[in-house]
Amino acid sequence: MSIVDNLQIISSSLPKHVSLVAVSKTKPISDIQEAYDAGQRIFGENKIQEMVEKHEVLPKDIEWHMIGHLQRNKVKYMAPFVDLIHGIDSLKTLKEINKQALKHHRNINCLLQVKIAQEETKFGLETNEIESILSNSAFNELKNITITGLMGMASFTDDSSQVSKEFQSLKIIFDKLKTHHSSLTTISMGMSGDYKLAIEAGSNMIRVGSSIFGERNYL
Repeated sequence: MSIVDNLQIISSSLPKHVSLVAVSKTKPISDIQEAYDAGQRIFGENKIQEMVEKHEVLPKDIEWHMIGHLQRNKVKYMAPFVDLIHGIDSLKTLKEINKQALKHHRNINCLLQVKIAQEETKFGLETNEIESILSNSAFNELKNITITGLMGMASFTDDSSQVSKEFQSLKIIFDKLKTHHSSLTTISMGMSGDYKLAIEAGSNMIRVGSSIFGERNYL
């Protein structure tokens, strides 16, 4: 099936409150343009340099999301245009994003990454670490960023009950934090293989790549 067909099938099945991030990492400009022409406006990349190169040549009303693990020394390259940065797991990173956003007179939206998977390889914060960041006086001085929500990645497993439990745990953390932090509106969880479980658990933003664009070419 084509990119347009895949997009249509996924988009038509989503509840209205769920945003679709089309994960376009490693994919050529032509594929992104095809998805754009079909109406998709939010795209996610995991490498800053690749996102910068694509931003330069693609339509300027695209909303670019940085979804990969962040290298602080490269934040400056995407600061002029990035819409949302997923997967932040330290106050140091938030300070760097704020510094670069200030240079461009922008406010950059950010999601804190929560560790919900049982795999050691997944990045993320524990609940107490998130509360520590949000209550830190240094955080309160960062006027050019807004924490708009949380993101998480479930374990890579065929055990759907485990995946559902991990997503539900993120929703509980989100709801708890939201009572004290009204800026939290986004809960980003769910990818090609598990986004339906994520939506059932309360996700309102999913990150889908291979189900739209096909398998990735890492060569």
